[in-house]
Amino acid sequence: MKNKSASSWSAAQSEDLYGFKRWGAGHFGVDAGGFVNVQPLADGRAIRLMDVVHEATGMGLKAPLVIRFQDLLRHRVVQLNEVFLKAIKEEGYKGGYRGVFPIKVNQLREVVEEVIASGKDYHYGLEAGSKPELMIALAMHEGGQRLIICNGYKDHDYIRLALLGRKLGKKIVLVVEQLSELDEIIRLAEETGVKPLIGLRAKLQTRGEGKWATSTGDNAKFGLNTAEILFAVEKLRHARLKSALRLVHFHIGSQVPNILTIKNAVVEAARFYCQLAQMGFPMGYLDVGGGLGIDYDGSRTNFESSTNYSMDEYARDVVHNIKEICVSAGVPVPDIVSESGRAVVAPHSMLVVEVFERINKRESLGQQHRPREKHKVVTDLETMLKNKPKLGRLERYHDAVQKKEEAFSLFNLGYLDLENRAAAEQIFWQICEEIGRETDRTGYVPEELRDLKKLLADQYVGNFSVFQSLLDHWALKQLFPIAPLHRLRERPTINATLADITCDSDGKISSFIDLQDVKDYITLHPLNNKPYYLGIFLTGAYQDIMGDLHNLFGRVNEVHVFLEDDEPNGFYVEETIPGSLMADVIEGVQYQWEELCRRMKQQIDHATKKDLVKPREGMRLLEFYETQMRAKTYLNIERNGGRKKKT
Repeated sequence: MKNKSASSWSAAQSEDLYGFKRWGAGHFGVDAGGFVNVQPLADGRAIRLMDVVHEATGMGLKAPLVIRFQDLLRHRVVQLNEVFLKAIKEEGYKGGYRGVFPIKVNQLREVVEEVIASGKDYHYGLEAGSKPELMIALAMHEGGQRLIICNGYKDHDYIRLALLGRKLGKKIVLVVEQLSELDEIIRLAEETGVKPLIGLRAKLQTRGEGKWATSTGDNAKFGLNTAEILFAVEKLRHARLKSALRLVHFHIGSQVPNILTIKNAVVEAARFYCQLAQMGFPMGYLDVGGGLGIDYDGSRTNFESSTNYSMDEYARDVVHNIKEICVSAGVPVPDIVSESGRAVVAPHSMLVVEVFERINKRESLGQQHRPREKHKVVTDLETMLKNKPKLGRLERYHDAVQKKEEAFSLFNLGYLDLENRAAAEQIFWQICEEIGRETDRTGYVPEELRDLKKLLADQYVGNFSVFQSLLDHWALKQLFPIAPLHRLRERPTINATLADITCDSDGKISSFIDLQDVKDYITLHPLNNKPYYLGIFLTGAYQDIMGDLHNLFGRVNEVHVFLEDDEPNGFYVEETIPGSLMADVIEGVQYQWEELCRRMKQQIDHATKKDLVKPREGMRLLEFYETQMRAKTYLNIERNGGRKKKT
């Protein structure tokens, strides 16, 4: 007989619980069957994510799995350019928009290629912050109208590469981050006979906001203060390169949550631009840097994992404020450059994780150990459990905590045996469970009792590494939307945190998005010995490129998906990239897999001679070891007859 509370649950309730309409931006939702789908172009054409997972699995690519929706990536590039063109038209702005994609946000070839292809009609360019990134930008850049913006610390080779691009007719702007860089640019320009395009990065006093607030101000890592800008323009005049200065740049920080911060920074930078134009420099470009954020939690606030503005509002405010300042100063408006990376690529990619195990306290709650001789601390806890109506929730909780600590102290002093300690622990959690259920039915909840939800939450173990796939969550406490991909017509009943398979206690997700605040748990479905998949969304910015090899878990499997109306499920997999093999990550830390196999063969031969293993058994052991070198680094989860098998 079906559980009544479970059958009364709807897909719409799941859609609201996990916030799809709030953070999904019209791209992610739940269909009537209880499956998560994606609309890459937000035009009604939807793809069930479980269909993609099943197709990938059929191709031998199990979770953990990155799915890239290439149409969604192209859509974001077009959307960014169109909102600026719309704002320019509405404001009667006389300049243009020349956006660039900062490839540090995601340098992967398949991402950069899609960005370049979809930005062709808008002359959408690239930004590089290092020599390797400039090497990519030079080769991938197309067309004489697209910009390449060169940021970051620069040596003479970096500058030579940029000047090489100028010789090829590319619009490459060298942004001066430190005053010393300008001397090298002037020297190499004279040596090569190439006229550079130069920008100055202003160290604004406008205070940043969010996790990257220190990108501005006197202690910022990059940029010139006001005095240094004046020194720079004198150097350019002296070198007869006055006509080379074309751009003012600033960067207020990544993921700026508050539109007021952006407005203030744009106004200050526009004043710098106008002053330089009035000093006789030709100028032409104002680069507002990055900062355009993503509303990860869907709250539309100035919380650091959200934004209190839309992409349209961002573009309108940038265009309007630059125009206002330039008109008041009597200076022709510049072409606007922005370096929005996160907002372009974050939504197009997601991580699929398979949950295969749970760590919980509930299983032992009704199976109390029966010590042969009960200690008084155990009988005291039993009395508390039986007499729950006589005391308030908070008082019962305090009393139970006191008795639990007393039991641990007695055990450490040798006065409590193992059976009595186990009984005390189980009864304590039973009391907490009772209090937790009562708390669900009340209004105001004291803070200590709110923490009970976290204490009682299960740990769902997923086959992934936080350090490889979600480094920003571990390092910066970045929140990402997380939701089951299926079973969304069933009521979720288990409060849980997520643990990864690394041997690090920090390898977990214990902070989750919520409309009001950060939650300490997520509500999921009970495991049923069948595959249970979670999606971690909006991971296309930085996570692909910043992951590390903690425990030598390498890159995960990856599929690239395109819409296709002629296909039964509405999509096709255009490209697959298998995840790292054991041999790949082992060689990455200076071992040769062939040498490891040779050493293992020596040890097996030695064991065979000592008759520790039989010859055929030794051969099978060696064969298994060698085949594992060609296996993936993550767990190979198999289910047979309803039982889980970890290999």
